[in-house]
Amino acid sequence: MTDKVVRIGGASGYWGDSAAAPFQLVQSGHVDYLILDYLAEITMSILAKAQAADPEQGYATDFISRVMKPLLGEISRRRIKVIANAGGVNLGACRRALEQLAREAGVPLKIGTVEGDNLLPCTDELRRRDIREMTTGEPLPERLMSANAYLGAFPIAAALEAGADIVVTGRCVDSALAAGPLIHEFGWKPDDYDRLAAAGLVGHLLECGAQATGGNFTDWEATETGWENTGYPIAEVRADGSFVMTKPAGTGGLVSPLSVGEQMVYEIGDPAAYLLPDVSCDFSHVAMQAVGADRVRVTGARGREPSASYKVSATYADGYGCIGTFVVAGRQAVQRAQRQGEAILGKTRGMLEQLHLGDYRKTALQVVGSESLYGPHAAPRALQNREVVLRLGVHHARREGVELFSKEFVGSALSMSPGLTALSPGRPRPTPLVRLYSFLLDKDQVTVDVRVDGQPVAATHIVTKGRGGVPGSVADRSGQPALATPASADAMQVPLWRLAVARSGDKGDQANIGVIARRAEYLPVLRAALTADVVKRYFAHLTQGIVERFDLPGIHAMNFLLHATLDGGGVVSLHLDPQGKTYGQMLLDMPIAVPPEEARRWGVVPE
Repeated sequence: MTDKVVRIGGASGYWGDSAAAPFQLVQSGHVDYLILDYLAEITMSILAKAQAADPEQGYATDFISRVMKPLLGEISRRRIKVIANAGGVNLGACRRALEQLAREAGVPLKIGTVEGDNLLPCTDELRRRDIREMTTGEPLPERLMSANAYLGAFPIAAALEAGADIVVTGRCVDSALAAGPLIHEFGWKPDDYDRLAAAGLVGHLLECGAQATGGNFTDWEATETGWENTGYPIAEVRADGSFVMTKPAGTGGLVSPLSVGEQMVYEIGDPAAYLLPDVSCDFSHVAMQAVGADRVRVTGARGREPSASYKVSATYADGYGCIGTFVVAGRQAVQRAQRQGEAILGKTRGMLEQLHLGDYRKTALQVVGSESLYGPHAAPRALQNREVVLRLGVHHARREGVELFSKEFVGSALSMSPGLTALSPGRPRPTPLVRLYSFLLDKDQVTVDVRVDGQPVAATHIVTKGRGGVPGSVADRSGQPALATPASADAMQVPLWRLAVARSGDKGDQANIGVIARRAEYLPVLRAALTADVVKRYFAHLTQGIVERFDLPGIHAMNFLLHATLDGGGVVSLHLDPQGKTYGQMLLDMPIAVPPEEARRWGVVPE
C-alpha cells in the first residue's frame, strides 16, 4: 500500500459562492486539485436561455472571470489541477474562453472536456421511449428547457490520464469532481466499490464548500469569531480510501466530527443507498475521529455495484410567479400584515375575474417575524412583535396575471395598513416558473465524449454499467406501529439542541433532516424520542407526505426524509423556506423526553 496522499480543495458550492475560496486554497491550501461545483438543476435552464440569446454564453462565466483569470499563473506555478462543472450547456465556449485566457497569460494549458450529458437534442427520441417522471409517473412535458444526465467520475479520470491540466464538464454528479482525480491518482478500477464509495463521500463532503468546515454549523458560537476568514475544506486522501478532512492553517471555522458529520447528512436520503453513476454507496457505518486540531479522519464507506441507469434532470416552463414584501411596524403589526395580505388577494382576484384571466394557481401569505415557519409551535410572544414583514406570493398561468398582482401589491401602500414601508424599492418582479422533471435513462442511451485540447480521448473505461437492484436500509416510516417504548411519566422535557446537532436540505419536494447525537450515549434516548411519527406530527403543518427515519450508527445519527414538504421545491415553491434549510434548526427547538437519571447525569436538567 502506497503512502501517497492526494489533497483536494473544495472551492465552490454553487454559482455565487465566495470568490475568497479559490484564492485561499490556491495560495495557502497546498492542494493538488482544486474542484469547483457551479451547477444546480435550475442553473441549467438559465444557462440554456443565455446560450439561446448568445451562442458564446451558456457556461459559468464566473469560473473564467473570478477564478481562472486572477489565479491562472499561480495555479500553473504550483502545478494545481482544476476540475469544474462550469461548462454548463456550452462546453465549447467555456473551453475557448480558457484557451484565450491562457494565450493572453502566456501559460501553456491542456484543457480536458467531458460532454454527453446534454440530452435536449434527443427530446423526440425520449418521447418515443415513453419516459416517466421518477416519483409522479407523469409523461415528458411538451417542451423542455434543459435535459441533462448526471455523468460519473471515470470520464474526468480519463481526461486527466490524457494529460489535462484543467477538466471542464457539463452536468455530472457533484462528487465526481473529486472522485475523478482519485481514480486517476490511485488507479482505482470500476469494481473497486469500497474505494469508489469513499471517493463519493470525499466529493459529498467537499461539494458544499465551507459547510464542511464550520459553515452553517449548529454551534455557530464556536465559529463566529472567524467568519471573516472562514476556512474552506481540504480532503487528504490515501490509496485505501481513508481520508482526513481539514482546512488551511490560520483560517476561521471548525473541522470536528460534528461539523463534518453535519455535512455528511446534508441532502441525503437512505444513507445505505446513496446512488452514484459509478457505485452504490453505503455511508451508514462511516466513522469520524478527531486526529488533531481541525483534522478529522473519515473511514468506513462501503460500495456495491451501481445501477444500470443515469438520473436525468430536465426543466420546463410552467407559468409565472411574483412575491411582494412590505415592512409593517407598530402595535398589532402581525395582525395588520395578515389582513393586508388577505385584502390584496381578495381585491386582485376580483380584478382577475373581471378581466377573464382566471384565478391564481396558488398563493401563500407569510408574516415573517411571527414565526410562521413554526406553525402551531410558534411562541405566543411572536404574535406581539412590533416589526414584521408581509410576504405575499402568487402563481398564475399567464404573465398578465402576475403583472396585475405586482402593480396592485404596490398600489395598496396608501390604502390599507398604517406603519407600512417597502422592503425594497420598486414593484415586485414577475418571473417565469421553471419546474424540475427527473427520470432514469439506461446508460447505453448516453454517449459520453472525452477530449483534451479538442482531440478525442480513447479510454478503456468511461461508463460503469451495473445491473441495478440496490438494497437499502429498513426505515421507520410514519404511520407504522411505534418502534420505541413510550417515555415514562416522570421524564424531563429537554430541548433537542442540548443533546444533538442537526442540518437539513432539499431534494426536489423532499427535505431531509440529519440529527447527530452530541455524545454516543445520547443516541438511545434520541431514537426513543424521535420516531418518524413524532417528526411527522411536528412538521404536520408543512409535510403532506410520509416521514422516513434511517440510522447512521457510525456517527451516532439519524436521517429523516420528509416527503411532499416543500410545495414542489425550488422556484416553483411559495414556501418561506423552499429548500428545507431551516427545518433542522426548527426541530432542535422541540422538547424531547429524557429519563430523570440521565438528564441529571448528563447535566441537561431544564432550568
